[in-house]
Amino acid sequence: MGAPLDQRSKLVNPQSGLAFDMQGTDSHQLALPPAPALSSREEAAEGVEDYWMALARDVHFSDYATSPIAQAAASELSSLPGFTGPRDSSGNVTARTLFRGPTPGDVAGPYLSQFLLLPGQLGSETIDSRQRTVVPDLNYMTEFGDWLSVQNGFLRGPNQFDDSPRYMRNGRDLTAFVHIDALFQAYLLAELNLLQLTAPLNRGNPYLSSETQTGFGTFGPPFLFTILVEGCTRALKAVWYQKWFVHRRLRPEAFGGRVHNVKVRAADYPIHADVLDSHAVDEVSQWYGTYLLPMAFPEGCPLHPAYGAGHATVAGCCVTILKAIFDGSVKIADLLRDSDTQYQAPVVSASDGLSLIPYEGDDIDSMTVEGELNKLASNIGMGRNHAGVHWRSDEVQSFTLGEQVAMSILRDQKHCYNEAFEGFTFTKFDGTTITV
Repeated sequence: MGAPLDQRSKLVNPQSGLAFDMQGTDSHQLALPPAPALSSREEAAEGVEDYWMALARDVHFSDYATSPIAQAAASELSSLPGFTGPRDSSGNVTARTLFRGPTPGDVAGPYLSQFLLLPGQLGSETIDSRQRTVVPDLNYMTEFGDWLSVQNGFLRGPNQFDDSPRYMRNGRDLTAFVHIDALFQAYLLAELNLLQLTAPLNRGNPYLSSETQTGFGTFGPPFLFTILVEGCTRALKAVWYQKWFVHRRLRPEAFGGRVHNVKVRAADYPIHADVLDSHAVDEVSQWYGTYLLPMAFPEGCPLHPAYGAGHATVAGCCVTILKAIFDGSVKIADLLRDSDTQYQAPVVSASDGLSLIPYEGDDIDSMTVEGELNKLASNIGMGRNHAGVHWRSDEVQSFTLGEQVAMSILRDQKHCYNEAFEGFTFTKFDGTTITV
């Protein structure tokens, strides 16, 4: 029986997939390739990864090399032919590649992008990157009755919050951010970071060579902020068309219910043995007594289809625009060392999340502006996977969708400037260089 109207979760905005804008490509002109089939090895591998992410939510990102849970996750994912995530040169998933994205820069430096940790300066106000996070060791929908109630549309209570604000340090903290963020939020913070660090602008900015003029309404600060944010809803319209009117892919939460029912012989679904026989699913059963996917959000997944991912499409769009604004080749360590901020080198969160400490990896010099922007997109997209509400392919394919939205906006706006402007040159998510 469904929930009464005053206790019911509602479908999220199907109509936006049929909306139009005057700039940028129309939503229905873009496409995503088919998502992995329910019975495929790729779907199974993505399910196994989501189960391991749920089990590892409270493991500090810096502890993946020593955590038994993280090591077990890396070992099992290494063995799965259907797993498409990053691997090392030997073909193995390691602590360095575990739960990371596919873009250039994703495996350089610490797990989290510097732009999720460094403070930002908005005018005279300082934005502290410590956040209101949730208590550890608390997952939802691990009992079948609770899971079924959510499937029937019943609203759930709020999350339980930590008393102390903390810098992000693990999957649970990341899920807290992507649960309630304004979707352009992470990229606005990145832009504030880069402006505070006086990061060089993209070489295509026409005012870089002017001896008498500077940009403002075009190619200056108001323009830089506006063009970043205005891509957000256009990206959402594009992905909402894919969600509601093309693919309508099952959410991991519902997939977990099918895994459970097959395991207890209550139903028969064409689910690949790679997930049914996985160590991850058995480990969940030992922890909770069911085979359901433990969820980070009390309400479970949002009520719109999984594929593509809204957060990841916005990430692809906003990060592409940031690449058009800034010179991506600059090293983050150089910007920090030459800045007047309190942090003179890349940072990670301390074990308790109450402070930031220097990152001591030997790959600091491989961390560039472009790489950290790519990593930021992956952090946000993968953060939804850490919560159990998306699949890896939702994230990866949606980056390209958002990238196409951003490039179409940049192309349309080029015709509206009076400046002699040859276009912005930057590197796409697939590693190729383009001028827009």
